[in-house]
Amino acid sequence: MRKTRLFPFVAIALLLFGCSKKPLQQDNVPGDKTTTGGGVAADTSSPNDVVGKVTVGYQGWFSALGDGSPNNNWGHTNLEMWPDTREYTRIYTGVPFGQGGVAQPPYTGNLGNGQPAGMFSSYDQSTVNTHFRWMQEYGIDCAALQRFANEISPGSPIKGQRDGMATRVMNAAQTYGRKFYIMYDASGWGNLTAIQNDWTNTIINTLHLTSSPAYAKQNGKPVVCVYGLGYAQHPASPGDALKFINWLKDQGLYVIGSVPGEWRRGFGDARSDFGDVWPAFNMISAWAVGRVVDPSYEQWVSGDLAYCNAHNMDYQPCAYPGTAFSNSNGGVRNGFKRNHGDFMWSQFAVMKKAGAVSVYIAMFDELNEATSIFKCAEDASMIPAGKYFLTLDADGVHVSSDFYLRETGDGGKLFKGQIPYTATCPTPFTVQ
Repeated sequence: MRKTRLFPFVAIALLLFGCSKKPLQQDNVPGDKTTTGGGVAADTSSPNDVVGKVTVGYQGWFSALGDGSPNNNWGHTNLEMWPDTREYTRIYTGVPFGQGGVAQPPYTGNLGNGQPAGMFSSYDQSTVNTHFRWMQEYGIDCAALQRFANEISPGSPIKGQRDGMATRVMNAAQTYGRKFYIMYDASGWGNLTAIQNDWTNTIINTLHLTSSPAYAKQNGKPVVCVYGLGYAQHPASPGDALKFINWLKDQGLYVIGSVPGEWRRGFGDARSDFGDVWPAFNMISAWAVGRVVDPSYEQWVSGDLAYCNAHNMDYQPCAYPGTAFSNSNGGVRNGFKRNHGDFMWSQFAVMKKAGAVSVYIAMFDELNEATSIFKCAEDASMIPAGKYFLTLDADGVHVSSDFYLRETGDGGKLFKGQIPYTATCPTPFTVQ
């Protein structure tokens, strides 16, 4: 699984905020470069395709038997959540999945409501179009397409899968007026030369992604993000990492570092010897999945922001709606509760108050670890009958399948100064 790294502070209780049943708190009306708590302005660069925008991580890694993809088989079906498939042009039946850490045979039964159960394939252009249409409808500006460093060897079938996804994302972004960029996942992969070769030979010379008007640019430069550098598990030395980042910048790129949550302090799964590496990035985005909103959360965000400002870097905090993966590992169900939107909004509120103007949402379509914000099953009527999947009503309030898309849209308005600051979630549970 990608990025299954929980933040070190998992044992601290969540501080929860109220949701949409309370009026907006008109504490202040922050603009794009102001704060509500006397903090400094968030980003050094002017708003463009990434700074001042809402970006979502996009896996695009689900495949199905018979979908015509290079894989042409079920892929990444260890699902914790079940998608709301009502708007997809094509779905596939017979999907295998896990239950409590135990693999199940292909499922050809029905949902709780009696409708046939099916799973989409990311490789269908119609699926990607649906996703990017949702991004357009709900005010999501940009998608970071995940590209995995251990899957880009020339000639491998999985590379063909990833290349095809990149083209489909480009097509959908162009169609729906969204931006996208490549986000390399280098976790556990020491051969950074493979990424360099992939960027030159595939992204530029074969797929021509950066020639697309939809490819994200910041400060006039194409954007690329790298996840995994600076983690204790990553074999790259500080010197090798610095050379790699500078190589990317020498290609004329704006380079984002998706780094460990405790990157500044160098503990947990963050290396302590990367102090000279961090300032080489143009933007820092600290990975936050597994981080609770405890009394130290605001200090954590503000500290990252202050460091970035002091080093003339941009800052993009990472938010997520909640996470769980009991179907994959047999662990606790609903481990980091969404609390019908309160949890994610509590992150938005602290980030905005600290002075952030950009945000990265983990993730758009991550059904495997239950961080997905796209349309998912609302209740037991929308999941395979008699099976367990985390549904959106798990915390006692029924919300519509698009609730987290709508909440993300409201979060974007908050960061852009289009709605007043509020510590409570303004998003209605359902829309009549």
